[in-house]
Amino acid sequence: MSFTWSTYIIFFVVFNIVACVWLLWWTAQRKKGDTVDTQTTGHVWDGDLTEYNNPLPRWWINLFYLTIVFGIAYLIWFPGLGAFKGEGNWSSKAQHDLEKKAGDEKLAKSFAKFHNQPIDVIAQDAKALTTGKRIFINNCAMCHGSDARGARGFPNLTNSDWQWPNSPEDILTTIREGRQAAMPALAGPMESEAGISQVVVYVQSLSGMQVDPSLAADGKKRFEGICAACHGIDGKGNQALGAPNLTDDVWLYGNEFETMKQTVRAGRNGQMPAHGAILSDTQIRLVGAYVWSLSHGKKAKTE
Repeated sequence: MSFTWSTYIIFFVVFNIVACVWLLWWTAQRKKGDTVDTQTTGHVWDGDLTEYNNPLPRWWINLFYLTIVFGIAYLIWFPGLGAFKGEGNWSSKAQHDLEKKAGDEKLAKSFAKFHNQPIDVIAQDAKALTTGKRIFINNCAMCHGSDARGARGFPNLTNSDWQWPNSPEDILTTIREGRQAAMPALAGPMESEAGISQVVVYVQSLSGMQVDPSLAADGKKRFEGICAACHGIDGKGNQALGAPNLTDDVWLYGNEFETMKQTVRAGRNGQMPAHGAILSDTQIRLVGAYVWSLSHGKKAKTE
């Protein structure tokens, strides 16, 4: 904080304290010659109801003075006067760090037995899965849903279809480092809207949809010349590249004709954010174990 702003804040804080003290003193004074019952506002209702303007009782005034004394002591001990840090050297950052340290130590003690364990081993522990589910809901449900079934553009984690490798270590890598999908825009290579339509029809045929055979045949040539580099000549994809299998009935963005044309035309760039800086290694293992259990038939029951 600059010297100017610090001075500005200190001035108005002190000014308000002094003004409060003066206001209390002034309102407690009586005019010369007034008694308890003679100082009125001049307002009368129903002929005999008079509004008085008497000072507050002394004990009440003293309570206000005590709050001002408390406020001054607070400003001396805690930061509140511009750049003055306070005699107690308190700061919100230091308080946060202290509480975080205590929380981390408590978590570390609770998670100690899962340290460095493979997630397929952790997935056998029902209590571990309960904890993993809670971590999932707090950090992953906003994209994948509270039931982990995903949504358009966000993978369903409960089935056997995996865009990226799904070994225990690969799942940890995904959570820890994130993933960046890269389906390039192919409007140029496809040359025309007709070319895009042909490829889409062929891809639909790979998953068993009823299509025009002649369009699919033309689309196959374009697919093998352009798309097979990532999805494979058979369209079964490549997990190492994050290229999905196009021969099943699982569609991340939908299998509607216009939606698929948009995918081919403009590409897709879905991103799984890295959580390595958000969750501890053991927390990552617990949530990884929970995700692993959803698609690998683990019987441990979560609460």
